[in-house]
Amino acid sequence: MCDIKEILVVEDEDAIRLTLRDYLLRKGYSVSVASDGVGAIKLLLDKPEIRIIVTDYRMEIFGGDYWIKFLKQYCSDKEVIVTSGFLRPEFTIPYKVFYKPYDYAELEEALSEIFSHD
Repeated sequence: MCDIKEILVVEDEDAIRLTLRDYLLRKGYSVSVASDGVGAIKLLLDKPEIRIIVTDYRMEIFGGDYWIKFLKQYCSDKEVIVTSGFLRPEFTIPYKVFYKPYDYAELEEALSEIFSHD
């Protein structure tokens, strides 16, 4: 099992990004945050130890389908969880999706499950 529990939260809504960061920090994770896909790429380049990306789907700056394509092609070594108030279950996304509003405890359970398999 890997000791590093490094998570990147990518979310353009400040309130969600910061409260999720604080929640995950209290649960013992190391958390980096970005407000869009471009900021996330910078962090991914600087912090290769990031294991899981929790990302919003719809963001003004580099979000949506191109962000998902980028993650699939260039971040295949990372686990990805997508959050969205826009997506619907009938949309095909290659990652687990948590639909907003979601329960932080349920998200943390999914994160814990991923880390337990490292």
